[in-house]
Amino acid sequence: MPLDASLEIRLEIASRFVRLLQGGAAGPLPRALQLTAQRRARLILLLHALDFRLSGAGPRDIAASLIDAADAALPALEWKSSATRRKANRLIHDSIALMNGGYKRLLRGG
Repeated sequence: MPLDASLEIRLEIASRFVRLLQGGAAGPLPRALQLTAQRRARLILLLHALDFRLSGAGPRDIAASLIDAADAALPALEWKSSATRRKANRLIHDSIALMNGGYKRLLRGG
């Protein structure tokens, strides 16, 4: 195992794996890898946003499906300054970042 900043988490996961192999209970995940309900919900939302984006959906489509359909139907001038548009763009940006390597941060407990 690499002797880096993630060594402690790797060792805890390896211990869980050995316990499972020996027929025991794995035990709880290391604290750094436990997701709060809010964090889990955000990650699920990001995965949905990424699916939509990769299939060609734009911010309005994503907003209509995942955030607020009424705000997504606003006239162009109102849409441009809406919080829903900003949230949709943030979801797109964050989901693409997650896809492009940001997921590794999750594995390190970040």
